[in-house]
Amino acid sequence: MNKENYELLQIAETATDEEVKEAYRALKKKYNEEMWQDGEAGNHAARMIVKLDAAYEEIMNERRELGKEKSGSGDALGEVSDAIKKGEISRAQSLLDNFNERNAEWHYLQSVVFYKKNWMNESKKQLEIAMQMDPSNAKYKESYDKLSARAEYKTESGGAANTDPNPDSGDTQMGGSWCANCASACYTFLCVNCLFNLCCNCH
Repeated sequence: MNKENYELLQIAETATDEEVKEAYRALKKKYNEEMWQDGEAGNHAARMIVKLDAAYEEIMNERRELGKEKSGSGDALGEVSDAIKKGEISRAQSLLDNFNERNAEWHYLQSVVFYKKNWMNESKKQLEIAMQMDPSNAKYKESYDKLSARAEYKTESGGAANTDPNPDSGDTQMGGSWCANCASACYTFLCVNCLFNLCCNCH
Protein backbone atom coordinates (compact mmCIF):
# COMPACT_ATOMS: atom_id res chain seq x y z
CA MET A 1 0.00 0.00 0.00
CA ASN A 2 1.42 3.37 -1.05
CA LYS A 3 0.94 5.77 1.89
CA GLU A 4 1.88 8.74 -0.30
CA ASN A 5 -1.31 8.26 -2.31
CA TYR A 6 -3.42 8.64 0.82
CA GLU A 7 -1.38 11.63 1.96
CA LEU A 8 -1.93 13.25 -1.42
CA LEU A 9 -5.68 12.79 -1.05
CA GLN A 10 -5.40 14.02 2.58
CA ILE A 11 -7.16 10.96 4.02
CA ALA A 12 -6.27 8.07 6.31
CA GLU A 13 -5.51 4.60 4.99
CA THR A 14 -8.54 3.35 6.91
CA ALA A 15 -10.90 5.60 4.92
CA THR A 16 -13.84 3.92 3.27
CA ASP A 17 -14.13 3.71 -0.51
CA GLU A 18 -16.76 6.45 -0.41
CA GLU A 19 -14.48 8.72 1.63
CA VAL A 20 -11.70 8.13 -0.89
CA LYS A 21 -14.03 9.13 -3.73
CA GLU A 22 -15.24 12.24 -1.92
CA ALA A 23 -11.69 13.40 -1.14
CA TYR A 24 -10.65 12.82 -4.75
CA ARG A 25 -13.63 14.74 -6.17
CA ALA A 26 -13.15 17.68 -3.79
CA LEU A 27 -9.44 18.06 -4.56
CA LYS A 28 -9.99 17.55 -8.28
CA LYS A 29 -12.58 20.33 -8.28
CA LYS A 30 -10.21 22.62 -6.35
CA TYR A 31 -7.30 22.11 -8.73
CA ASN A 32 -9.51 22.31 -11.81
CA GLU A 33 -10.46 25.82 -10.74
CA GLU A 34 -6.88 26.81 -9.93
CA MET A 35 -5.55 25.40 -13.18
CA TRP A 36 -6.80 28.49 -15.06
CA GLN A 37 -4.68 30.85 -13.00
CA ASP A 38 -1.71 32.50 -14.59
CA GLY A 39 1.88 31.47 -14.03
CA GLU A 40 3.17 28.82 -11.65
CA ALA A 41 -0.10 28.53 -9.73
CA GLY A 42 -1.88 27.23 -12.83
CA ASN A 43 0.98 24.90 -13.70
CA HIS A 44 1.07 23.50 -10.16
CA ALA A 45 -2.66 22.82 -10.25
CA ALA A 46 -2.32 20.99 -13.57
CA ARG A 47 0.46 18.79 -12.15
CA MET A 48 -1.61 18.07 -9.05
CA ILE A 49 -4.55 16.90 -11.15
CA VAL A 50 -2.32 14.34 -12.87
CA LYS A 51 -1.00 13.15 -9.51
CA LEU A 52 -4.51 12.96 -8.04
CA ASP A 53 -5.76 10.87 -10.94
CA ALA A 54 -2.85 8.45 -10.60
CA ALA A 55 -3.15 8.21 -6.82
CA TYR A 56 -6.90 7.63 -6.89
CA GLU A 57 -6.60 4.97 -9.59
CA GLU A 58 -3.83 3.16 -7.70
CA ILE A 59 -5.73 3.20 -4.40
CA MET A 60 -8.92 1.83 -5.94
CA ASN A 61 -7.04 -0.86 -7.88
CA GLU A 62 -5.26 -1.98 -4.69
CA ARG A 63 -8.58 -2.18 -2.88
CA ARG A 64 -10.21 -4.18 -5.66
CA GLU A 65 -7.33 -6.67 -5.68
CA LEU A 66 -7.41 -6.97 -1.90
CA GLY A 67 -11.15 -7.62 -2.06
CA LYS A 68 -10.61 -10.40 -4.59
CA GLU A 69 -7.92 -12.01 -2.42
CA LYS A 70 -10.14 -11.93 0.65
CA SER A 71 -13.08 -13.33 -1.28
CA GLY A 72 -10.99 -16.10 -2.79
CA SER A 73 -9.51 -17.02 0.56
CA GLY A 74 -12.92 -17.05 2.18
CA ASP A 75 -14.36 -19.30 -0.52
CA ALA A 76 -11.43 -21.70 -0.25
CA LEU A 77 -11.66 -21.85 3.54
CA GLY A 78 -15.37 -22.51 3.21
CA GLU A 79 -14.52 -25.44 0.95
CA VAL A 80 -12.19 -26.79 3.64
CA SER A 81 -14.94 -26.45 6.24
CA ASP A 82 -17.41 -28.28 4.00
CA ALA A 83 -14.93 -31.10 3.44
CA ILE A 84 -14.48 -31.49 7.21
CA LYS A 85 -18.23 -31.60 7.78
CA LYS A 86 -18.52 -34.33 5.15
CA GLY A 87 -15.77 -36.32 6.84
CA GLU A 88 -13.39 -35.83 3.89
CA ILE A 89 -10.37 -35.20 6.10
CA SER A 90 -7.71 -36.07 3.52
CA ARG A 91 -9.30 -33.66 1.05
CA ALA A 92 -9.53 -30.96 3.71
CA GLN A 93 -5.81 -31.36 4.48
CA SER A 94 -4.95 -31.22 0.79
CA LEU A 95 -6.89 -27.97 0.42
CA LEU A 96 -5.19 -26.47 3.46
CA ASP A 97 -1.75 -27.40 2.11
CA ASN A 98 -2.45 -25.35 -1.03
CA PHE A 99 -2.75 -22.06 0.88
CA ASN A 100 0.13 -19.61 0.68
CA GLU A 101 -1.41 -17.05 3.04
CA ARG A 102 -2.33 -18.73 6.33
CA ASN A 103 -4.50 -16.57 8.56
CA ALA A 104 -6.07 -17.33 11.93
CA GLU A 105 -9.03 -19.19 10.38
CA TRP A 106 -6.61 -21.39 8.41
CA HIS A 107 -4.91 -22.43 11.65
CA TYR A 108 -8.29 -23.04 13.28
CA LEU A 109 -9.36 -25.34 10.45
CA GLN A 110 -5.99 -27.09 10.57
CA SER A 111 -6.64 -27.65 14.26
CA VAL A 112 -10.00 -29.23 13.44
CA VAL A 113 -8.36 -31.53 10.89
CA PHE A 114 -5.75 -32.61 13.45
CA TYR A 115 -8.51 -33.15 15.99
CA LYS A 116 -10.38 -35.38 13.54
CA LYS A 117 -7.16 -37.33 13.09
CA ASN A 118 -6.96 -37.61 16.87
CA TRP A 119 -3.68 -35.67 16.97
CA MET A 120 -4.47 -33.68 20.10
CA ASN A 121 -1.12 -31.97 20.71
CA GLU A 122 -0.92 -30.75 17.11
CA SER A 123 -4.53 -29.59 17.26
CA LYS A 124 -3.85 -27.60 20.42
CA LYS A 125 -0.77 -25.93 18.91
CA GLN A 126 -2.74 -24.79 15.88
CA LEU A 127 -5.44 -23.32 18.12
CA GLU A 128 -2.76 -21.45 20.07
CA ILE A 129 -1.50 -19.90 16.83
CA ALA A 130 -5.05 -18.96 15.80
CA MET A 131 -5.62 -17.24 19.16
CA GLN A 132 -2.34 -15.36 18.90
CA MET A 133 -3.32 -14.06 15.46
CA ASP A 134 -6.90 -13.22 16.47
CA PRO A 135 -7.07 -12.86 20.30
CA SER A 136 -10.65 -11.53 20.26
CA ASN A 137 -12.13 -14.55 18.49
CA ALA A 138 -14.41 -16.31 20.99
CA LYS A 139 -14.71 -19.44 18.82
CA TYR A 140 -10.98 -20.13 18.99
CA LYS A 141 -10.87 -19.57 22.76
CA GLU A 142 -13.87 -21.81 23.41
CA SER A 143 -12.44 -24.59 21.26
CA TYR A 144 -9.08 -24.31 23.03
CA ASP A 145 -10.71 -24.47 26.46
CA LYS A 146 -12.71 -27.55 25.49
CA LEU A 147 -9.68 -29.26 24.03
CA SER A 148 -7.71 -28.53 27.19
CA ALA A 149 -10.60 -29.85 29.29
CA ARG A 150 -10.60 -33.07 27.33
CA ALA A 151 -6.85 -33.51 27.87
CA GLU A 152 -7.28 -32.92 31.61
CA TYR A 153 -10.16 -35.40 31.78
CA LYS A 154 -8.17 -38.11 30.06
CA THR A 155 -5.23 -37.48 32.39
CA GLU A 156 -7.41 -37.61 35.50
CA SER A 157 -9.17 -40.74 34.29
CA GLY A 158 -5.83 -42.46 33.66
CA GLY A 159 -6.18 -42.46 29.87
CA ALA A 160 -3.49 -41.35 27.45
CA ALA A 161 -4.18 -39.06 24.54
CA ASN A 162 -4.47 -41.06 21.35
CA THR A 163 -1.79 -40.00 18.88
CA ASP A 164 -2.40 -42.80 16.40
CA PRO A 165 -1.70 -41.30 12.95
CA ASN A 166 -4.38 -43.57 11.51
CA PRO A 167 -7.70 -41.86 12.32
CA ASP A 168 -9.68 -44.59 10.58
CA SER A 169 -8.95 -47.16 13.28
CA GLY A 170 -11.98 -47.49 15.53
CA ASP A 171 -14.56 -44.76 15.96
CA THR A 172 -13.34 -41.59 14.24
CA GLN A 173 -16.19 -39.28 15.27
CA MET A 174 -14.53 -36.29 16.94
CA GLY A 175 -11.69 -38.09 18.65
CA GLY A 176 -11.59 -41.79 18.00
CA SER A 177 -13.02 -44.05 20.70
CA TRP A 178 -13.95 -41.09 22.92
CA CYS A 179 -17.59 -41.34 21.93
CA ALA A 180 -17.87 -44.56 23.95
CA ASN A 181 -17.22 -42.54 27.10
CA CYS A 182 -19.26 -39.55 26.00
CA ALA A 183 -21.95 -39.90 28.67
CA SER A 184 -19.56 -39.46 31.58
CA ALA A 185 -17.45 -36.90 29.71
CA CYS A 186 -20.46 -34.75 28.88
CA TYR A 187 -21.41 -34.75 32.54
CA THR A 188 -17.90 -33.70 33.51
CA PHE A 189 -17.27 -30.86 31.06
CA LEU A 190 -20.27 -30.27 28.80
CA CYS A 191 -19.48 -32.79 26.10
CA VAL A 192 -16.01 -32.06 24.80
CA ASN A 193 -16.85 -34.12 21.76
CA CYS A 194 -19.00 -31.24 20.60
CA LEU A 195 -15.75 -29.35 20.02
CA PHE A 196 -15.67 -27.11 16.95
CA ASN A 197 -19.51 -27.09 16.97
CA LEU A 198 -19.71 -30.55 15.45
CA CYS A 199 -22.04 -33.18 16.86
CA CYS A 200 -20.59 -36.13 18.73
CA ASN A 201 -23.47 -38.31 17.51
CA CYS A 202 -23.91 -40.10 20.81
CA HIS A 203 -27.36 -41.52 20.12
